[in-house]
Amino acid sequence: MTVASISGSVVLRRALRRQRRRVVLGIVLLCAHQATEALVPVAIGVIIDRAVATGDVRALLLSLAGLAALFTALAFAYRTGARLAYAAVEHEAHTTRVEIARSALDPRGHRSGLRDGELLSVTASDAELSALVVRVAGLTAAALTAIVVAAVALLVVDVPLGLGVLVGVPLLIFALQRMAPLLTRRSTSQQEALAATTALAVDLVTGLRVLRGIGAQDHAARRYAGASRHALDVTLRAATTKGLHLGLTTMVNGLFLASVAGVAGWLALQGRLTIGELVAVVGLAQFIAEPVQTLGYCVQLFAMARASAARVARVLGATPVLATGDAGPPEPGPSRLALDAVSHAGLDNVSLHVSAGEILGVLAYDPSEAEALVALLAGRVPRADYRGTLYVDGVPVEDLHIDAVRAVVLVEQHDVALFEGTLRANLSAGAHVDDTVLRAAVRAAAADDVLAAHPHGFDRRLTERGANLSGGQRQRIGLARALVADPPVLVLHNPTTAVDAVTEALLAEGLAAVRAAGNRGTVLITTSPALLHLTHRVAVIDQGRVVAEGPHERLLASDTRYREEILR
Repeated sequence: MTVASISGSVVLRRALRRQRRRVVLGIVLLCAHQATEALVPVAIGVIIDRAVATGDVRALLLSLAGLAALFTALAFAYRTGARLAYAAVEHEAHTTRVEIARSALDPRGHRSGLRDGELLSVTASDAELSALVVRVAGLTAAALTAIVVAAVALLVVDVPLGLGVLVGVPLLIFALQRMAPLLTRRSTSQQEALAATTALAVDLVTGLRVLRGIGAQDHAARRYAGASRHALDVTLRAATTKGLHLGLTTMVNGLFLASVAGVAGWLALQGRLTIGELVAVVGLAQFIAEPVQTLGYCVQLFAMARASAARVARVLGATPVLATGDAGPPEPGPSRLALDAVSHAGLDNVSLHVSAGEILGVLAYDPSEAEALVALLAGRVPRADYRGTLYVDGVPVEDLHIDAVRAVVLVEQHDVALFEGTLRANLSAGAHVDDTVLRAAVRAAAADDVLAAHPHGFDRRLTERGANLSGGQRQRIGLARALVADPPVLVLHNPTTAVDAVTEALLAEGLAAVRAAGNRGTVLITTSPALLHLTHRVAVIDQGRVVAEGPHERLLASDTRYREEILR
């Protein structure tokens, strides 16, 4: 199945297929439960006619034993069948959540058009709701079984009465099904509104410090209140539609039950039904109300599942931002990373290269041009959006698998992303790394104070996004994490903007020593004199072009613009 072929209906069918074992066993047991429950009023009617009315004690005792066995069977069938049905829903929801997470974390990116908060909503809510199709399958099959068994029993008692049920129930189901499209539309609107509200909440919480700093927290609160009010209105409209559907189902059920019971009573008065048959017919008529109600409920569940499945498919079916090749890691070449006449955004015909063991500095007078270069090296720019060629070990990146590219090139972003968990987990990124390696990286990044400031050391807990660290501490921990990874080419973008001059000098010295010891290539995109000082050469970008290139000291002495830029 190709990514483009994923749709909401495909998500629903795949759920049933993946959970077919539990679904089939659950359907068998739930159908058995409904069939045996439908036989309960029939059994009571038989007992009345053949044991109670005749005064046959032996027949009464045998009948009661049979009735007890019937209840035992229906109780066991429901308990086991319901457990299988719920297990199928939860297993499918878990599988779908994992798929959504895998798609969202795809290093090639995705074109779903959803914000982080919306992805969170799809993962947390829509995955669960789309899996309800598994439950709908079991409940629908069980309800239909109950109606068929009850209709057959009524046919045995009285043919016209049974035919009336067989004809009337499908008509009721068809009438109730007419509201399904409206329920789907309202459920879709509800999920979209809730997802948008969640996305806004994530954005506001992420930028809370900035909002407080500029005094915009009240405006943000009003904006969220407006989004929440819209979500409430949409939810109430969906609830109104569901309530109307449920009310109609209940009303139609009551009218149908009254009609069947009335006809049965009239037949009993005419002498065409015995007392036991009348009890059985009234019991069956009352029983049929339950599966009809269940079918109405299934219409609502399916509408919600269908709406959520469409949103799940939007994530799973999103095409990758980057189209990559299949080639594995290439053999290391003399030039580990190179740009050949690359043009993108503000960059114009830029050519750069970095070799093993070399530290290349890049000074862009326009910060947006530095951002464009970082985006290119980080692999965030689709091939169609830039001209020229980007090489990794002499092979164009579009020919390499993205894992092969990232096995060579690691870009540490200016905005360091730390995660909730221990300091050790953040530094090792989930890999098993010896403490000596971690300590060496922390020392090289001049982050010893972060480690020494807490009694738990590497087991110190970091809050979400590393909020319990200062900006400078987050930067240095991010750099230490990059050094632990030890990539053949490390690209750093302004890694010292939040540290003081003394710490910056220590960091520059440690960085140079670690990268030189491993014969690793390094690209420093920065305006920091301390960092540019440790480079082998610096490429200067002005108005999108490389206008100068050479050792830092020579550029500092000969280029007035360069000197003014780094010394201001």
